Amino acid sequence: MTRLFLVRHGQTLWNHTARYQGHTDIELSETGRSQANALAQRLAKETIHAVYASDLKRALETAKILAAPHNLPVQTLTDLREINFGVWEGLTFDEIRRHYKDLADRWHVSPATVKIPEGETFQEVKERAYKVILELVQKHDPGTIIVVTHGGTIRTIVCALLGLDLNNAFRIRQDNGALNIIEFYEDYGILCLLNDTTHIPVS
Repeated sequence: MTRLFLVRHGQTLWNHTARYQGHTDIELSETGRSQANALAQRLAKETIHAVYASDLKRALETAKILAAPHNLPVQTLTDLREINFGVWEGLTFDEIRRHYKDLADRWHVSPATVKIPEGETFQEVKERAYKVILELVQKHDPGTIIVVTHGGTIRTIVCALLGLDLNNAFRIRQDNGALNIIEFYEDYGILCLLNDTTHIPVS
């Protein structure tokens, strides 16, 4: 059995101001570092065999904080990146609705197949991200691993795991610093915990 601690990175200033980040390489804010440290304390007594992350700074920094108590390196994988938001990157939801209303309406209903200009569909994200997850699970069977990635990416992984239509991805909440736990028995996964942020102090 492989136990997967699947983590969304801590908060960035763009998360705080509701700007779409995608592949734009934004660092953690102080709040994000605090969230990562809280989760690191929660997982400090776990036996962790490896730590992986998206190569984007916000995921990589979160992963390094989680890996530190275990004296483990962080291995980066570009296929764990967030969805590429293309021309929407750096814009707020209100700005997107103002400039791309018809496309935004279609995308929120059908994110699996609607492609943002210069970006990706959720189907493309699922294909690259879930493939990597299954490869890591096989590599570390038996074992426990941490994978730090992004909100959109995690939603596609959960949909793939549960056999859900990707157009339901926005029904799955993923907060900054959230912990998800999946247990894999070969390639059969069981979702044990979803979007848990109880380690983060309430401000």
